[in-house]
Amino acid sequence: MKRNSKVIDCDVHNALSSHMDLLPYLEEPWRSRVAGSGLGLLYSGYYSPIGVGRKDASPPGGGAPGTDPDFVIQQLIDPYKMEYAILTSNLFQLSVGHEPDFAAAACSAYNDYLIDTWLRRDSRFRGSILVATQDPLLAAREIDRVGPHPGMVQVIMSSATRMPLGQRFYHPIYEAAARHNLPVALHPGAEGAGQANPPTAVGYPSWYIEWHTCLSQTFMAQLVSLVCEGVFEKFPTLRFVLVEGGVAWLPHLMWRLDKNYMALRAQVPWLKRLPSEYIRDHVFLTTQPIEEPNQPKHLRSIFEMIDAEHILLYSSDYPHWDFDSPDPILGWLSPEARHRIFYENARQLYNLPVRGEEWP
Repeated sequence: MKRNSKVIDCDVHNALSSHMDLLPYLEEPWRSRVAGSGLGLLYSGYYSPIGVGRKDASPPGGGAPGTDPDFVIQQLIDPYKMEYAILTSNLFQLSVGHEPDFAAAACSAYNDYLIDTWLRRDSRFRGSILVATQDPLLAAREIDRVGPHPGMVQVIMSSATRMPLGQRFYHPIYEAAARHNLPVALHPGAEGAGQANPPTAVGYPSWYIEWHTCLSQTFMAQLVSLVCEGVFEKFPTLRFVLVEGGVAWLPHLMWRLDKNYMALRAQVPWLKRLPSEYIRDHVFLTTQPIEEPNQPKHLRSIFEMIDAEHILLYSSDYPHWDFDSPDPILGWLSPEARHRIFYENARQLYNLPVRGEEWP
């Protein structure tokens, strides 16, 4: 297939080969703890019959998918001629543990490991500063520590929380991110685990298919909270990226929130504009997992409703089972829209330098 756009992949999951990878970056007592018993990550417990990773994504030398930078280059970046791959990790469960000091220390160790092992390997890799949300002041300190690194292009944290992310408890994180001109990305994976809330609005489902389908509920609730709590008024330069949360739910949420705002605006007097205007100016969504209706025209209508050309970012979700190659998906887009979604929106958001000429 002839590619008609450059590509920046906004969700590539790099992984640790082992918890031992973090030992050089941990101080005591955390080093001995991790060496003896691992990271102790808390998972939601939902069994996927097809696993999590692609069957062909394990490196030739062994190990889990996403653990070998050279193989990621060989299997993902080079074949698709990607200009950049935004690394998003797979350690979001750190945010739902019960020990804020350990979670912060593990995130800090991971960020140093990311710089040494991945960002120094290839300039096409760009990093996300992983922070845990149990103690926002510690998270802000980590953003200040690592934020100046030129290879770090955003802050990333779990979408699974104990309370909605718009509340002022979390504002130190946003203040630090804005100070360094870094977007904040939310990523699922820990919903229903540890101290997080149930993974759906009505509690705990039985099966992975339910858990996976309902992840968009978390993103809807978090987005309403961010808008209504005035995060984008308080931090007018801040941008959010909703990763792996779906797309098709956005129109009805904006319509419903705008309508309610017209009658209930007295409760949120700090808002100066319609909620949907804040969303369009401050929020990006990634394409994967893109909804695929039986009639593609329905998805095209949704793209028009949300001005997708200006708020979507291409993501593959490599190396997960629902990986989306950049070539076959959204083939009906105009060349201009495809260029923005697959490349230009991310390049501008992350302030990335242009690399070379257009790919043939």
